[in-house]
Amino acid sequence: MLVFAFTGLLLANLPFTSEAFLHFSEIKLGIPNTDFYLSISEWAHDCLLTLFFLCVGLDLKQELTTGSLSNPKAAAVPMLAAVGGMMVPPVVYICVSKLFSQFGPGGVGNEVIGDHTTHPFSEVAQGWAVPTATDIAFSLAILALFAKALPGAIRAFLMTLATVDDLLGIILIAVFFSSVNQWYWFLGVAVCAVIWAVLVRMTKVPWILVALDGILAWVMMFKAGIHPTLAGVLVGLLTPANTIHGEEEPRAERYYDKLNVFSALLALPIFALFATGIHIDASGPAILLSPVVMGIALALVIGKPAGVMLVTWISTHLCGLKLAKGLRVRDLFPMSTACGIGFTVSFLIATLAFKNSELSGEARLGVLLGSIVSAVISACLLSAQSRRYARAAAERRAKAVKPSAEDAAELRDMSHVDGTPAFPYVETSAAAVGTEMKNAGESADDYVTDDSDDADGE
Repeated sequence: MLVFAFTGLLLANLPFTSEAFLHFSEIKLGIPNTDFYLSISEWAHDCLLTLFFLCVGLDLKQELTTGSLSNPKAAAVPMLAAVGGMMVPPVVYICVSKLFSQFGPGGVGNEVIGDHTTHPFSEVAQGWAVPTATDIAFSLAILALFAKALPGAIRAFLMTLATVDDLLGIILIAVFFSSVNQWYWFLGVAVCAVIWAVLVRMTKVPWILVALDGILAWVMMFKAGIHPTLAGVLVGLLTPANTIHGEEEPRAERYYDKLNVFSALLALPIFALFATGIHIDASGPAILLSPVVMGIALALVIGKPAGVMLVTWISTHLCGLKLAKGLRVRDLFPMSTACGIGFTVSFLIATLAFKNSELSGEARLGVLLGSIVSAVISACLLSAQSRRYARAAAERRAKAVKPSAEDAAELRDMSHVDGTPAFPYVETSAAAVGTEMKNAGESADDYVTDDSDDADGE
């Protein structure tokens, strides 16, 4: 995704490729004179990304059924932290935008964007939702690369947080970026959902019918005015996450494993290619001082970790909730900076939040900038924290009491026949007992008692 993202940015700005790339992304495909006659970039956003959201839906169903979200009490703190991580970034973005509108060059109530066009504060403020999302794949990748010595509780915390973040992001898109159309399209969505639920529970799943039903659900969702990618979430949540016909693994998990390859290596890279195809005009580096770019970048870099840490502290210190054993609130700060990696869902919301192409492009540039800065900061902090944990573990091992050479030899002598260590002075081999008795000048027969004597009380 990173390679394709930077490729899109280069193709949109190199002098000999920018016009060709823009022309290619605007080529329309589909059924002419219908709502399904879209540009290539729109197909990437609205169609290919549905595969990613299907994987999100399958993963959510598994987590809600048997995973980290199946026990709300145990997952309460990261779930609340996800809410905090989505509430604070919009505040940061609105504050930055308001400062520009009050003290910027565009005059009170207006903001100068990119190529020096002026937009009212109310229009710029529509991007409040862009920095709310956390990209679970990138954040967990950062943790895997730079935090190998950290306890698993930190990774579990991030996994739960990012999963809830995905769910909240889906709700946000459905509520704030959908235009409700005629009711009968929603009835069509419901019918498709019921058919999907029946088909995927059959002993032998008819995949042609499943695929046709999924496509029809996408069409119905599109016509209903809800972003069609959410059709993938809907059918994913309707897929069984428990074994129902004696399978080795649940169907939701099995389908996720098969589809995630295509999502990660096909749908998401192509989406990133067009999402980051932002043409930076003659203003050049000055575009980084745009209120949209700065607001979104600061919201991701500062707002995300601030929201996560604030709500985590409140929930553990004031609400009586508990973190995993051995975990403290301050241990979560390096992890919280990785939550500022927005990427996929943030790119999607940026295209939905702004009707103006210039504002949309700058919003996506802000997401890219904020995500990169957050990734670098989190990598540095997690690497340092991981080294501290590794040193502490090494010191504990060094201070551990080690048996002397004589004690070690004695323990080896007092082992089971199969080689597993025995408890000292509890079990030993018959040969060792006989040798000790012989050395003491005693006979084993001296220790054999007669049952009849015991019966007589002797």
